[in-house]
Amino acid sequence: MFAVIKTGGKQYRVATDDVLTLEKLDGDAGEMVEFSDVLMVGSDADVTIGSPLVDGAMVTAEVVTQGRGRKVIAFKKRRRQNSRRKKGHRQYLTTVRIAEILTGGAKPSKKPAAKKAAAPKAETAKADAAPAAKAPKADAKADDAPKAEAKAAAPEGPLFAAPEGDADKLTDIKGIGPVAEKQLNEQGITTFAQIAALTAADIEKIDEYMPFSAAQIEDWQAQAKERVK
Repeated sequence: MFAVIKTGGKQYRVATDDVLTLEKLDGDAGEMVEFSDVLMVGSDADVTIGSPLVDGAMVTAEVVTQGRGRKVIAFKKRRRQNSRRKKGHRQYLTTVRIAEILTGGAKPSKKPAAKKAAAPKAETAKADAAPAAKAPKADAKADDAPKAEAKAAAPEGPLFAAPEGDADKLTDIKGIGPVAEKQLNEQGITTFAQIAALTAADIEKIDEYMPFSAAQIEDWQAQAKERVK
C-alpha cells in the first residue's frame, strides 16, 4: 500500500518502511509523528483520491534523526556601487521512517510521545535566577529563526580583547548596522583593523557564538582591509 502525504508545503509518495527527509518536524529521535494530510491512498489498482484529503486516512512515522541540509549561498552584487552581499543558509531537516498507513479511521499501534507543557516565562526566569547575580537573558523562543537557534551559548566574557584607543565606526562597513555594531563591540571587536586581521579560527568562533554567518564576516573583512590600507 502507498499514500501521498502533504507536509512542509510539499507532497510525498510513501510506503511502509520508506525513509525520507522532510522539512523540520517537532520530535526527538525514536518518537512517532502523524501525518493527517493524506491526499491519496492505494494498493495496486485500488486507489482512493481525496477531495482534497482522504477521510479517515493517516500515516505514522518514526523520527530517525534531526539535522540540516547542505549550505546554500545567496550572493548579490550591484555593479559600480561597491555593494556586495553574501549569505549562507542551511535548512533544518528531519529524517523519518514510515511506520503505518492507516485508513477508515484506524488508530495507530504506537502513539506519538506527549509534548511537554511549556512553563510560563515568569516562572522559568525565577527558577533560573542565581542569588546575588544578574539573571541571564530569557531563552530564545521555539519559533525563532533557525539561525538564532543554531548559535551555541557564548562563554563568559567577551570573545576578543578590545584594543586600546578610539573605536571605529563599524557601521561604515556595508552590512553592519547599529545592532550588529553593538554586538561586535560587546565581544571586543571595535576597529576595522581587528576585522581585517581575523583568522579562520576567529571567523569560526564568531560564526559559532554570534548571530553572523562566516560568509557575512568574510564580506566585512574584505571591506575592512580596504579601509586599513
